[in-house]
Amino acid sequence: MTHAMPTGAGVGDFDFLLGSWEVRNRRLSTPLTGGDDWDEFPATSECQRLFGGAANLDEITFPSKGFTALTLRLYEPESRDWSLNWVNGRDGRLTPPVTGRFGADGRGEFHGEDLHDGGRIRCRFIWSNITPTSARWEQAYSTDGQPGWETNWIMDFSR
Repeated sequence: MTHAMPTGAGVGDFDFLLGSWEVRNRRLSTPLTGGDDWDEFPATSECQRLFGGAANLDEITFPSKGFTALTLRLYEPESRDWSLNWVNGRDGRLTPPVTGRFGADGRGEFHGEDLHDGGRIRCRFIWSNITPTSARWEQAYSTDGQPGWETNWIMDFSR
């Protein structure tokens, strides 16, 4: 199954993610502490298209961690932005969305506010290296906005 790469046009930009994926995760054990201990673990993901490409939903399963999560992505035609909404299956809570879009180069950047250890932070997601058989997602936190981003989770998707 081959899907178009994101063009930055909006509707359909996340079609590359449709279907089944194997996911290799690297997550920083203690974000925003200066640590460099990374936890590596596998996952599988299944993504489906909704609203004619203006939304999609994926469920990701982390077998060695004992939980699942999902992301609901929604395209907002007026702003031309996507909102990415994450729910961890352990607590069922919807986290604040990150919003943004893909550029003409196919790289997506999304920003939002969140909480970490009781404090307010900025959160950034980047989608990059997208091909028909691979993609990379990265999450980074910042306590001072930009330029102090610390990447704390990397997912490498492969078919």
